[in-house]
Amino acid sequence: MQAKQIAMKVSLVSIIINFILSAFKLAAGLIANSGALVSDAVHSASDVFSTFIVMIGIKLADKKPDKNHEYGHERIECVAAILLAFVLAATGIGIAADAITKIQTGINGDLAIPGVLALVAAGTSIIVKEVMFRYTKHYAKKINSGAMMADAWHHRSDALSSVGSLIGVGGAMLGLPILDPIASGIICLFILKAAFDITKDAVNKMVDTACDDKTEEAMKEKILQVDGVIALDDLKTRLFGNKIYIDVEIACDGNLTLTDSHKIAEEVHLMLENSFENVKHCTVHVNPQKPEEDEPTD
Repeated sequence: MQAKQIAMKVSLVSIIINFILSAFKLAAGLIANSGALVSDAVHSASDVFSTFIVMIGIKLADKKPDKNHEYGHERIECVAAILLAFVLAATGIGIAADAITKIQTGINGDLAIPGVLALVAAGTSIIVKEVMFRYTKHYAKKINSGAMMADAWHHRSDALSSVGSLIGVGGAMLGLPILDPIASGIICLFILKAAFDITKDAVNKMVDTACDDKTEEAMKEKILQVDGVIALDDLKTRLFGNKIYIDVEIACDGNLTLTDSHKIAEEVHLMLENSFENVKHCTVHVNPQKPEEDEPTD
């Protein structure tokens, strides 16, 4: 199954589950008088919108290069991830504002105590959202999708918010109703942290950030194993959305013909594209290595 098909399948499952779960939590929150659970339901509902953003971003990123975008459209997925992060942040800020209002109300002793249904709904949400996090993260890593990984962490932040709801509802039922809006306030911190991490990852992929040191070291080792490569003069990598571009300078015997030098460069090129997942393009430049007797002496 192609990456795009996997992403669409996972996203569709996510939309259906989030829709059902958010409706259940909203109804339970209203019936059981739990502000934390209502806030949690809004968070789950925002997941439906964010998943649509993911689907659109992945579909556009999969478009073939054209006259105006000769390097492809992979960075559109990064734009989708950033939009998702803003939605997530806005959700967190809204929850925080509502929590502050209810904490002020609680100081005056006017908060209602949530019912048992709120406790059941919060516990159910924790289990479902954690399963969705692991499911989405597995496939996001499989196809190296930043937008899908952002959606996975949206599920995890929802699971964490449900933990906060569980604590808030439980505390309120034990005689401390103010814990319910306090839990909502804590929830927003997890949401804002997830939004920041998603934005940071997407921006890194849009500003030509290099691959991690471990990946570059593995590339250097394999390049030096290619027959005819005497030395590696330079290696540069850059992330382009979820793809990798590589620029390499190798040293070969200066007495080789142009055809032989090109053959070695081609072997390095194909090796890198076949050995490292998500390498979209590799450019290899050959420098002539002078024999020792031709090198200047001190």
